[in-house]
Amino acid sequence: MSASHTITLYTDATHRTQVIALWQTVFGYESAHNRPDLAIDKKFAVADDLFFVAMAGNTVVGTIMAGYDGHRGWIYSVAVAPTHRRQGIGSQLVTHAERALTERGCMKINLQVMPENEKVAAFYTALGYAVEPRISMGKKIPGNIPAR
Repeated sequence: MSASHTITLYTDATHRTQVIALWQTVFGYESAHNRPDLAIDKKFAVADDLFFVAMAGNTVVGTIMAGYDGHRGWIYSVAVAPTHRRQGIGSQLVTHAERALTERGCMKINLQVMPENEKVAAFYTALGYAVEPRISMGKKIPGNIPAR
């Protein structure tokens, strides 16, 4: 890892405002269920210590969330500030999350890429991920999604 970047566990009081701003910049979420503040609240409530930020000094320059259900691990919300890309931060975040999942006994890690962001597939391929023949399906639970 570069001496100018560190990866640390997300803390709400310290990182929240910057993470929300970063996700708005990188992801530009439109759906209510993907609102950054809601996603952070839901993840933070789980308290599984699988939410990490990359820091350059006091500035959040990257994020990654991971999840583990005892069977598979998942990687979510990998974001690097546009001003800090091509410095290995994304790879370091993924490696950090993989290590945390592996320490929990995880045997397989999954992730999903939005169709409009297929160019990131090369990034994940370089890190050892492969496209698998699956149909990804989802179901929103409207009663748990607050109005915008």
